[in-house]
Formats: sequence, C-alpha cells, structure tokens
Amino acid sequence: MRAARLIKMVLLLQSRPTMTAAELARELEVSERTVTRDAQALSEAGVPVYAERGRAGGYRLIGGYRTRLTGLARGEAEALFLSGVPGALREMGLEDAASAARLKVSAALLPSLRDASRTAAQRFHLDAPNWFREPETPELLPAVADAVWDDRPITARYRRGEDEVVRELEPYGLVLKAGVWYLCARVAAADGGGDGPFRVYRIDRFSAVEPGEARFARDEGFDLPAFWSERAEQFARSILRAEVVVRLSPRGVRQLPYAVDALSAREALDGADAPDADGWVRVTLPVESEEVAHTQLRGLGPEVEVLAPAALRERFAADARRSAALYGAEGPAAT
Repeated sequence: MRAARLIKMVLLLQSRPTMTAAELARELEVSERTVTRDAQALSEAGVPVYAERGRAGGYRLIGGYRTRLTGLARGEAEALFLSGVPGALREMGLEDAASAARLKVSAALLPSLRDASRTAAQRFHLDAPNWFREPETPELLPAVADAVWDDRPITARYRRGEDEVVRELEPYGLVLKAGVWYLCARVAAADGGGDGPFRVYRIDRFSAVEPGEARFARDEGFDLPAFWSERAEQFARSILRAEVVVRLSPRGVRQLPYAVDALSAREALDGADAPDADGWVRVTLPVESEEVAHTQLRGLGPEVEVLAPAALRERFAADARRSAALYGAEGPAAT
C-alpha cells in the first residue's frame, strides 16, 4: 500500500514543477504529516525530493529526475494499454502519436511486462458502431479534434435541417456514441466572450471548420462525462412526448427493456401497479408517438395488451385479426 503511494507521489512530482503538501495530501488521500514522512522516505531511498518552505514553497524533484515505470504490476500495465481506443484515435488523426506513446511506455516497463500490450489486445477489443451499420468517419473530425486538443475556437458552418448556420464555438470535448461523433462546445457570446451556453453538435453535419489563432480560456469546472450524461438524458426525455397504457405478462415485463427505450421502460416499470392474479401488471409507458409505440410494442406479441389510447388499441386489434386470418384453420396454408 505504502509502496504504491510512494510511486504515485514520484509520478505526481514528475508531472508538475512543484506541489504543496496540501495538494499532495489531496491527490494521495492522506494527511500532510504522511506526505512529509513519505517525502523523507523517498529522499533516504535516493529519490531527490526537495522541500521548499514558505508561502510559495512545496515539494519538487531536482536535477530533472525521472523514474522508470518499475512500479507497475502486470494488471496495471495491461489496463494501461486498454485505455486507448484504436479506431477512435485513428479517426481523430492521433494514431501515430498513440503508437509512439505505447512504444515509449513499453520501453520503460520491466522486461517481464513488455508483452502487456499484446496480452491486452488479445483479450479486449472495442467495436463502437451499432450492428448493421457501416461507420463513416466525418471528414472534418481531425480538424475539430485538433481544435479540441489545442483549446482553439472554431468558426463552424453547420447543417440544421434544410439550412446552414455559422457558429463561433469553443470546442471543449468529443464524444463517440454508437459510432457517431459529437462535439460538446460553448457558443461564443456576441461580445466575443466565452460565457455562452454549452451545446452538442453532430460532427457529420459540419460542412466547414475554420480554427482561430488565439486560444480560449477553458472553464476548468467543465466535466465532460457529467455534461454528456445530463444532455443525453435530457434528449431521451425530450422525445418521449406521448403515453400509452398497457398490460404486461410476466414475460412481457422481462422483455420490455429490449423492446422500447431504456429510459421509457425504467420509468414505466418503476410506476407499475401491483400484479393481478395471473401476474400481469398495468403500466403507463412514455413513448415518442403512437406510431413508434405501435412499431416497438408489436415485438412483444401476445405478452402485451394495449389499453389506451383507443386508436392504438384498435390498431393492435386489427393486427391480431390479420394474424388470426393468416394462421387460423381457414388460412391459405391450411387450404
């Protein structure tokens, strides 16, 4: 436990010129007194940790000291090589940089761990796009990715319906969702400031991107995973504009999450009535429209009964009559 903490402390000091005891304590999740003892232990072991006193003081490594990655266990080394997504890196134009980084890390590992990249690749592969869909890399993705990494604003021409609009954007982050690339960006305010709203754009709808010269000041409080999670849920809720009331068999309850949107199924089942004597439950299901509900719920077959609205119930009754005519004793096959 302490050995791992000491290695982490050295790596933290390698990555920053100086760190205060409070900063190290927060990163290592220990007390400042423990940081002092650890720094002394490193110094006694030959690691040149230097403590500067005073308001602007802290801990730093002297003499350009670097350490080899000898503290990595096999599981940690394999996890390190799993952290990249080769397809996504290639689409962003970062494949060469990622390859060089992996070679440098491999060279720094102990000889017994240098096959970690191969063993990891043999055991895990990420295939991001949906089934039955040929992924297409947006032509302008590398230019957008460069702007994201370099904190440079962009002037983007964006297709919105039949029109094209021009937006001045501060690109904060990229998200790859089910094979589709999205840009999370702040819209530049009219006065040139960066306090406009954050929005999400599909990169395949960009028709032109022009990077700016000066870098923008990034909001350090921006949390990309949290922002995306919130917007994704908002989008899912925004399209659920209608409701249908249905009865589900026990099997229908189990199959519902596979037939409709996950958010819709979760909200419906959370508010379900108590099961009746046969185990059927009544739920109110949020849906995009009656047309979409008709398409989705047909997959449940006899495990669902639509109760309302009346028009949708009649559509399912008509479907049932057609099926009975096809499969009944008087159907064409029987004749």
